[in-house]
Amino acid sequence: MEIEIREIAEKDYNEVVVLWTDVLGIRNINEENFRVTMNQMNKAGNYKTFVAGFNHHVVGFVTIVHALAVGSLNGYLHIQALAVQTAVQHRGVGTKLLRHIENYARENGITSIILCSGVKRTGAHAFYEHNGYDKDSYCFDKAIKATD
Repeated sequence: MEIEIREIAEKDYNEVVVLWTDVLGIRNINEENFRVTMNQMNKAGNYKTFVAGFNHHVVGFVTIVHALAVGSLNGYLHIQALAVQTAVQHRGVGTKLLRHIENYARENGITSIILCSGVKRTGAHAFYEHNGYDKDSYCFDKAIKATD
């Protein structure tokens, strides 16, 4: 399986949205709000999304943000999302995406990558551990209602 890893292009947005909904189960995303968010991320400059292409289709993606941290000269990369089409899972696509961002980190002097994964996503946890990622913390979140 010949996989090409490259930065996302606008023509990829629809296929990435499908992966967000089908693989990650995020239902409040559509191509329009994805486009708005991608524009904001591109303006910020510290976000990157890479896609895995096969036969002219997107079969996976990873979104990262380069964050700053006190005590860390170059900060760290935070994997915000990684998804691979169910039909091609267990064929090296996810690992290729991880290796790509690990190389990106090395090239930019970044020495740490972190990610959060849903408690029930045990298959994803095994995948990350298999790829050398340690389970060393919990992620917490809280929904904040917007004021009217």
